Amino acid sequence: MKMIQILDCTLRDGGYINNWFFGEKNIKNIMINLEKANVDIIECGYIKDKAKLDKNSTIYPGFVNIRSQKKSDTLYVGMINYGEFDISKIPSCDSNTLDGIRVVFKKEEWQNAVIYAEAVKKKGYKVFIQPMATINYTDMELLGLIQEVNRITPEALYIVDSFGVMNRNDLLRLYYLLENNLFPNIKIGYHAHNNLQLAFSNAQSLVEESKKRDIIIDSSIQGMGRGAGNLNTELFVKFLNETYDTDYNIYPLLKIIDETTSIEYSKNYWGYSLPHYLSALYNCHPNYATYLNDKNTLTIKNMEEILSSISLERSQKFDKLYIENLYNDFQKSVIDDECILINFREIFKSKEILVLASGKTIETNEEEIKKYITKDTVVISVNFIPKNIKIDWLFISNAKRAEKILLKENIPCIVTSNLQITSDNKYIVDYNSLLNLVDHVSDNAMLMLLEFLKNVGIRHILLAGFDGYGHTQDYVDSEDNLPMSELKKSRINSGVIKVLDKYLDCMDIDWITESIYNKHSSKLAYTEGR
Repeated sequence: MKMIQILDCTLRDGGYINNWFFGEKNIKNIMINLEKANVDIIECGYIKDKAKLDKNSTIYPGFVNIRSQKKSDTLYVGMINYGEFDISKIPSCDSNTLDGIRVVFKKEEWQNAVIYAEAVKKKGYKVFIQPMATINYTDMELLGLIQEVNRITPEALYIVDSFGVMNRNDLLRLYYLLENNLFPNIKIGYHAHNNLQLAFSNAQSLVEESKKRDIIIDSSIQGMGRGAGNLNTELFVKFLNETYDTDYNIYPLLKIIDETTSIEYSKNYWGYSLPHYLSALYNCHPNYATYLNDKNTLTIKNMEEILSSISLERSQKFDKLYIENLYNDFQKSVIDDECILINFREIFKSKEILVLASGKTIETNEEEIKKYITKDTVVISVNFIPKNIKIDWLFISNAKRAEKILLKENIPCIVTSNLQITSDNKYIVDYNSLLNLVDHVSDNAMLMLLEFLKNVGIRHILLAGFDGYGHTQDYVDSEDNLPMSELKKSRINSGVIKVLDKYLDCMDIDWITESIYNKHSSKLAYTEGR
């Protein structure tokens, strides 16, 4: 009769959420409660040569002090990315070390990785072979891997759905290749990601389809894991208890959620999302879609166009510079806008420029803002239209906002060339010339407008609604508020201040609403009752 085992990878895969910094107390509590739940295999974290010993982290520089108190029927394992830990530093397996090692590798590394795994096995460890993105292997390539795996007879060979792209047919095709060619004493493992919300149904299909083969299913508490997350341990063991009469204790798993993972979830969301759906759709690393989505400037069609252009060789490993270049190339539509700049020098000549960003203070300080508007004031809003303040110009650089605004409004616009919008009352300015080089804010719309105003000779502006990212709602229109980690907000705020300080060497900015930015920059001042 087949045996089904659960391998919980919360402390390893879940570490992508918190940079593996769970804290010593939480690490021990997670391990102890996984033991109490009768989870078969506990993955303790990554083992890496370059790691520094930190009792609060689940990335380890070696094999010492990893496990909590040992429960006799629980296996403790760690994961090694092939090439990240010298085989000579791995001690022989004994009662003080881990019980097993999971060796994960890219497709082009598989032959050397199997040799490495064989050496690990010779040191006495149970070895789990983990070919990343298994779906990218042809049948012949996978059969070649199986042949070598049979030679070294590890504990298990895995089907790894690295990017959550597999449906049931994909999974079962790979399973039957393994089932019909792998030695009977080698277990088949399945590691799922939940980009298409199929982790649970796929795992269920696998254990139901397997008749005699021992199976290992990877999961994590609350599905904690990078991007869309993983199969939920607490959900899948409930299914096994009800269907296969297993004896997993669910309460300790719920205790982990209550005391640890729910707190992490509130800080850094993981789970199904549109970017992770798109990354699965195009079988690429989820960080590519996350990067594009975080820009908050692209429509879904735009994102699909960029993701579909990612080459197969670059799709499996995230390359930030590569996706930045694809994004910039997509946005770039270089035009000669000198005539437009000359025109706006005349339009703005002898005028007071009032710029409105879309922060909440536009609403709460509406009457105060109106006091600054005279016949000699030009009011420019950035990527939004205020409800009760008449504007003269709309500056728009964001495809998502443009799609929502321009379909129903007929307002004179200054449009950046990446949007490729033309009409009689829309003036197109060169997108690329308005960018800055500061990470996280290179295409921030307000900073782009400041560059445009500088280029047309404006040396003084009034500014309202550029509030900065705080802990509460950030935009007047609640639809514009998207989930964002505190770390990302902090990085954006720091980047904006850095760029603003440069503009203040050539431009005076009077703030008529309060902002994070004028409080933290040494060069900015809040103007009240001017």
